[in-house]
Amino acid sequence: MLRWTLAGALLLCAAQAIDFRHHLYEDLVRALFNVQNECPYVTRIYSIGRSAEGRHLYVLEFSDNPGVHEPLEPEFKYVGNMHGNEVLGRELLIQFSQFLCEEYRAGSQRITQLIHDTRIHILPSMNPDGYEVAARQGPEFNGYLTGRGNSREVDLNRNFPDLNALMYYHEKTDGANHHLPLPDNWEEQVEPETLAVIKWMQNYNFVLSANLHGGAVVANYPFDKSRDPRMRGKTTYSAAPDDKIFKKLAQTYSYAHSWMHKGWNCGDYFDEGITNGASWYSLSKGMQDFNYLYTNCFEITLELSCNKFPPASALQKEWIGNREALVSYLEQIHHGIKGMVYDDNNNPISNAEISVSGIHHDITSGADGDYFRLLLPGTYTVTASRQGYLPSTSTVTVGPAEAILLHFYLKPAPKDANLNRNLHNKKDHHSGRTPLRNLGPR
Repeated sequence: MLRWTLAGALLLCAAQAIDFRHHLYEDLVRALFNVQNECPYVTRIYSIGRSAEGRHLYVLEFSDNPGVHEPLEPEFKYVGNMHGNEVLGRELLIQFSQFLCEEYRAGSQRITQLIHDTRIHILPSMNPDGYEVAARQGPEFNGYLTGRGNSREVDLNRNFPDLNALMYYHEKTDGANHHLPLPDNWEEQVEPETLAVIKWMQNYNFVLSANLHGGAVVANYPFDKSRDPRMRGKTTYSAAPDDKIFKKLAQTYSYAHSWMHKGWNCGDYFDEGITNGASWYSLSKGMQDFNYLYTNCFEITLELSCNKFPPASALQKEWIGNREALVSYLEQIHHGIKGMVYDDNNNPISNAEISVSGIHHDITSGADGDYFRLLLPGTYTVTASRQGYLPSTSTVTVGPAEAILLHFYLKPAPKDANLNRNLHNKKDHHSGRTPLRNLGPR
């Protein structure tokens, strides 16, 4: 309880360096580099690529060892401004970056521990070109669609490869349940911003993420795409295998937010301030579901404001309303189980599959052999497996606090044994093939 008392106390203190104004591209870049200059030993700035008009997609990283993945330290990301005219997320992530730096410099125990135990990546703007279009009109005259897409007027949240259709087919045929393959020509089918983000996902073993939007106030969780063909106007709940975890993640943000959990916002009502995506409306080719189906990352979509482009005078209130939620959600990355997968010579094994009995969604170990599996409190049977090795199974009880450490040691499979070398009849997601407009806030 002491930790949470201290946590509440630190968040009552306003970070004096927080900048409550709208940031054009040059201002955003300057703000990020100012944070890096203020906290040089725990931050790094890098670009994941360029927008269609050539603007860098800058990420600010917080870590006690910037630029390096430390085994057993999970990777987290926040992404803002995917729709260029939904600007609150962009400003909140700039403010959040300033806040983390200020609190770290002030010696906050909570924030220091978070930065030391987590590698945090913050992409304030995935769509800087669209933002510039929206900003030219400003808060008073911004239209519902002005600047929503990128400079080619493509909605980036309808631009990812559609892995839901393949997943729903696999559910009926007992096929792969994770790291689904991309189409051979997928790079030609997506926008530069989408391509940059997918390459980013391939290069970092993200565990947890949130995508910040505007136009409603609700925490939205997978699946976004309905499993069932729908009559126009009908919606159906489309649960992911980790539905209970996703609901808990959404509730964590909603209840830590000053008013999201109350349900009534923007003329809509969402019980507890959360919703399953497809239950709200079905969405294809979205980033949220893509994270879950292509990588180890669990992502939810946060709708944070009724007004997509709130005036600068509203930014401080919005920051106070979201501040604790941004921290609390990030802390959820440290629940469940984590560990290393080794061979019998203590060499780490990458791409080992971690399966949890009763949850039809596996994750894999990273390049360093470490894995992270978000789980609710309870007792689970967990199996680690890798082609060429005998699987190993353990029973573990997860509590409500820090992630339980659970290592696996895999022995080589006998060469003469008649083993199924691919335990789950899956293909490597880099070599496989897929056989194969709804304009809400997301």
